[in-house]
Amino acid sequence: MDPSKDVYSHGHHESVLRSHKWRTVSNSAEYLKKHLVKDAYVLDVGCGPGNLTASISELVNPGVVIGIDISDDVIEVARTDFASSRISFEVDDIYALNYSDNEFDVVHAHQVLQHLGDPIAALHELKRVVKTGGIVAARDSDYGEMSWSPKDPLLDRWLDIYQQIARRNGAEPNAGRYLSDWVRSVGFNEVVISVSEWNFVSEDDRNWWGNLWADRVLQSQYGVQGLKYGLTTSTELEEIAMAFRRWAEKPTGNFVVKHGEVLARK
Repeated sequence: MDPSKDVYSHGHHESVLRSHKWRTVSNSAEYLKKHLVKDAYVLDVGCGPGNLTASISELVNPGVVIGIDISDDVIEVARTDFASSRISFEVDDIYALNYSDNEFDVVHAHQVLQHLGDPIAALHELKRVVKTGGIVAARDSDYGEMSWSPKDPLLDRWLDIYQQIARRNGAEPNAGRYLSDWVRSVGFNEVVISVSEWNFVSEDDRNWWGNLWADRVLQSQYGVQGLKYGLTTSTELEEIAMAFRRWAEKPTGNFVVKHGEVLARK
């Protein structure tokens, strides 16, 4: 698979990186935590700005963690903020990793497979570089299972546009529900499936999530691609952004992002 043919539906605008920089093991990889043991050698695939990579590093200390991403720019951000003797960041291709067979104790991919044109080919490559007995861990959201209250037809429209953008890009926005099938097709010895959620309920969480997505609708690749593909208009994007800000101000508002999770042992 040619990685240049994969189109990242979110892009790396500040409003996107703002959400990536929030991620830690506690809020995004709790299912993997017991496998992040002292001295482990970990590959974090699709690491983005490196915050989750750094959180993993704290648990495996003095083990080494390598974060990889296809974007030169975001790797530079990660190197600036987190590079150390125990963490390094490299530009690499998930379909043809620059590592030997059976090299890592843990290979981790958070919110990655949903953006790929061939997630099964990527999983074969992740399996190749993990040691026999090691773990490949993947967690992906399921956009089709997202829910919020109070309801707003403009937020329904936001989701519809995103689903269309992702599919136009050859990706699977509901990847969380398919992880089990994808991983089993690759032939791991043991597969453990779980489900978890991000819940944005408190006033602070609502303000952060709602305003973050309002910015993303207008400034990230969501809006750029939505307009490019003829799926929306500038006026509609403004209306959707305002709907997110209104939702954030609702005292009873909540937003749930469901994720599928897989621990696959080679």
